Amino acid sequence: MRSLSELRPGSSRQPGFQMVQVTEPCPELNRFFYASVGGDHFWIDRLTWSHAQWLQMLAAPGYETWMGTIHGVPAGFFELAPGPDGAGNIQYFGLLKQYAGRGIGGAMLTAAVRRAWQIGAQLVALNTCTLDSPVALVNYKARGFVVVREQLETAELPDASPGLWPGSHTPV
Repeated sequence: MRSLSELRPGSSRQPGFQMVQVTEPCPELNRFFYASVGGDHFWIDRLTWSHAQWLQMLAAPGYETWMGTIHGVPAGFFELAPGPDGAGNIQYFGLLKQYAGRGIGGAMLTAAVRRAWQIGAQLVALNTCTLDSPVALVNYKARGFVVVREQLETAELPDASPGLWPGSHTPV
């Protein structure tokens, strides 16, 4: 997104929804969101990171974490980082599974884009892949993002996504 004027805002119809900035680096919180949101989408790159690696990333100048809450309960998050050439990069973005489909993804993405422009981004970028939620790209385009580049990458993945915790995909 090259201009704030390209943003097509989304709003939440969910009572009690609000965005909260996490003002102190908290590796436990970011790892929770990374594993919980990304567990079904093969977000595995950071799962082996040490506490020190998480802290180093979160304490980097300009790195921000924001949490979407419903009546104070964590529902989703985004991480925002300064990128090259004045880009505001939405590093990670997503909802906990039980909050998907409640109309808050558009509001969260709107908050992420507005915050990036507010802190001086010259453009706002985010990446997605075919392993992410099928509605991710739909939300991004609905907010005004356009596909700039597509690339084919291959990766060795486990036979099943890790889920929230071992056995989380096992029916009870």
